[in-house]
Amino acid sequence: PEDCAVFQCRGCWAVLGDSLHLCAQEERRLGLLACFKVTKDVAWEDSLMVGLEGALLGCAYNALSCRSCGLIVGFILYSAPRDLAYLRGFFCFFKDSILCYLLKKQKIIEASKVNFPAVTLKE
Repeated sequence: PEDCAVFQCRGCWAVLGDSLHLCAQEERRLGLLACFKVTKDVAWEDSLMVGLEGALLGCAYNALSCRSCGLIVGFILYSAPRDLAYLRGFFCFFKDSILCYLLKKQKIIEASKVNFPAVTLKE
């Protein structure tokens, strides 16, 4: 496939997931990629956190981190307002916490600079 990419931790380059499991992109508020499957290098906290400010205000979520270096790379939403509810239960990576290795081009690029084909769970 033309647009296949591997998602890597910005801190240590551990492989966290790939674009074959990409199921949503959210650009406006959070700048994230949502996947339905991740690698064993992704760990999540058992305890829920609650957003007290910013884009996750009022949301309950589990933080995602890189198992290799400990960098916080995203979250799994447990509860959210209606406009973010479609992301509940998915592995959401912050674009500014990951890098993308583009398989066809054999090139590493900032996740925020990659445009994947449109996928959305809202419909």
